[in-house]
Amino acid sequence: MSTPRRILLADADAFFVAVARMVDPEGAGRTPLLIVGGKPGSRGVVCSASYETRAYGVRSAMPIAQALRLCPDALCVPVPRGACTATSRAIGAVLHRFTPVVQAASIDEWYLDLSGTETLYAPETFEATARRIRETVHRETGIHLSFGGGTSKFVAKLAAERAKPRADVGGDGVRIIAPGDEGTFLREFTLGDLPGVGPKLRAKLATLGLQRVDDVLPHDRATLARWIGRRPAEWLWARVRGIHDAPVEGRAPAKQVSRETTFREDLAETAAIAGQLRGLVATVASELRRDRTSARTVTVKLKDRDFTTRLASRTVPEPLESDRAIGEIALALLTRLRSARRVPARLVGVAVSGLAPARDAEQLALFGGGPAVERPEDRAVSRAVDRVRERFGSAAIAFGVDGAPAPRAR
Repeated sequence: MSTPRRILLADADAFFVAVARMVDPEGAGRTPLLIVGGKPGSRGVVCSASYETRAYGVRSAMPIAQALRLCPDALCVPVPRGACTATSRAIGAVLHRFTPVVQAASIDEWYLDLSGTETLYAPETFEATARRIRETVHRETGIHLSFGGGTSKFVAKLAAERAKPRADVGGDGVRIIAPGDEGTFLREFTLGDLPGVGPKLRAKLATLGLQRVDDVLPHDRATLARWIGRRPAEWLWARVRGIHDAPVEGRAPAKQVSRETTFREDLAETAAIAGQLRGLVATVASELRRDRTSARTVTVKLKDRDFTTRLASRTVPEPLESDRAIGEIALALLTRLRSARRVPARLVGVAVSGLAPARDAEQLALFGGGPAVERPEDRAVSRAVDRVRERFGSAAIAFGVDGAPAPRAR
């Protein structure tokens, strides 16, 4: 008989709020606190809410105006993106010290596979190991994590929710579900609590009188298949029993690199939008070079004032990594989008995909001329700029309208 897997999910508690308070302990350190996307006021939504505001009914994805009606004393601050990225990487680095198999599920969630480490950590129990990891992360990064553990990623995620130090849950930071106890644990949940049960499936199940995990357990696969279809039935039958064999995929390769920004005020001028886009391109291209990758497809995203979202993409023959080459394509795509519909915009974004190892980008361009071609000097300049920024800060060099380095503003 095989040894049960030992899977942990580490979930940062109110991550954006915690980082904002570390960045600005005097201002954001006051409670209650909302982290917002978009303009505080009638526009935008809550990205993260402190536990104090949640007591008033405030939730993530709630319109800011509604959140402020529920909790008028809340302090609204923008998402501290740079600090969040740096903190997330610091947490990941600590987690990798305990097991090499760590999968970043999001900026504030990580799966760890500790299967086969029983001897390494003996006589420490699985729960004791989780608590030690939690204490180490907090000591070194200042962030509290909630840990859920079990024999699968599915059970670990649900256990992490029950470990949260929220008033409605009352967890103490760690909840481990022992092998064989999955069925008993899952009976605590409604079907809507299960990751993967969306609104449509939940509504369908409710019409059948199925609202809790206990309601599904008496029914076999064939009965469920007649009601909701074979594939959903197979999935649901396994999940309500805690069965989930998906592996923890350590260091899974990224499919794309993207950045976007929501404007404080709608921008009507294409030049102003282009200025924002250039900054995003510089960030994305820098991340490509840092990870020694390159990209063949550039996509620009534009969200208009009426929330209409439009995309434009271009794929080139050879992979790119420089600010100039990616920027020229992105600006041309923006021009195309703006020509098709010239209305004020509230958001712009850029993504690069079709990723390849950076060494492939070292090949000389085979197709001469045109803005899509990346020259060897483009790569050399971009890498030199990276070195300057690394030494003197990200604002040391900005790029001008033509993509050439411009002196730092004084």
